[in-house]
Amino acid sequence: MEESADLELHRNALFRYALFQLGDEVVAHDVVQETFLAALEKPDSFAGTSSLKTWLTAILKHKVLDVQRRLYRDPLLLNPNLDEEDLSDFDTLFDRTGHWGTEAPRRWQKPEQSLEDREFWRVYENCCRLMPRRTAMIFAMREISGLEIAEICQQLDVTATNCSVMLYRARMSLRLCLDKNWFGVMP
Repeated sequence: MEESADLELHRNALFRYALFQLGDEVVAHDVVQETFLAALEKPDSFAGTSSLKTWLTAILKHKVLDVQRRLYRDPLLLNPNLDEEDLSDFDTLFDRTGHWGTEAPRRWQKPEQSLEDREFWRVYENCCRLMPRRTAMIFAMREISGLEIAEICQQLDVTATNCSVMLYRARMSLRLCLDKNWFGVMP
């Protein structure tokens, strides 16, 4: 394994990943430090079959999941003013029978092209920060980390129904936010 100074070359990429997953700079820095500490404590676990960055990212993913589990169980750790039940943005979208109100979401033209735009990812991250923390966390675990719903339920000790509802809320929130702040402002 490379010396600890060489590990520093990967700090920025690891930090960006942790920040994207956790949404808090201080916690992201801490998780990256824990990742380096774990790598330095067990250098023999690096077999050299992958790049150092890939190995560090694998360690980081486990550290991020540990933090997400702790935050899910005690969401007040990061935000003591958390209001998970504020769904007022969604209430106006539907009529009293649960169907779309006056206007359904617009179709986005070529959303795949946006994935290559750095500004899009900045808007996406801001939209994720507007969601309740636990909802954003479950969305990231499912859609970014690629965990199955059963895995998320097991790790966070939630029911599949609750997890599915939170995923639905996250997708709706993202759709509204991206429509307003990205796709709706594009020519």
